[in-house]
Amino acid sequence: MEQNVKYDINQLVAEYSGRIYGLALRLTANQADAEDVLQETFLTVIKKLDSFEGRSEIYTWMHRIATNLALGKLRKLKRADDVDISPEDFDNLATGLPKGKGWFDDEDNEFVRELLDDAIGKLPEHHRVVFIMRDVEEMSTRDTANILDISEANVKVRLMRARIQLRNELGHLWESVGRGN
Repeated sequence: MEQNVKYDINQLVAEYSGRIYGLALRLTANQADAEDVLQETFLTVIKKLDSFEGRSEIYTWMHRIATNLALGKLRKLKRADDVDISPEDFDNLATGLPKGKGWFDDEDNEFVRELLDDAIGKLPEHHRVVFIMRDVEEMSTRDTANILDISEANVKVRLMRARIQLRNELGHLWESVGRGN
């Protein structure tokens, strides 16, 4: 498919920088790393925009760039499986989580929100990425598979394992606040 659409980089930055930064922050659990990923993402977009073939939506393409950069940064920093989340980063992670989407909508309980953020941070990288993309970002299984270059079945398996690990880690919490129904 030949791409005939011209994109204005300023418009792309204005429209998508918040979403890309939020994604990077959730993946890296570090504000400075997220800022680096955001900057590197748009530098890559600027360099490769002419080669974008339009086989996917522009945001899906940018999301894949940002995800790959964040994962590369985690691997480089040897933090892929054991991301340390500082107390300052909890606030940043909490503000990046959506409210009212069913999996956490209690604005008054920051302690629960921090426990959830901590549990997500403990997921293995490949499970955490799929969980964030599917359950936090609400991406489709197909788009998640395309961005990560894995099969849709693999996305489903990783998501199931992430949910099981989170349920095991946080099950007592949901029961104690009356959400275990």
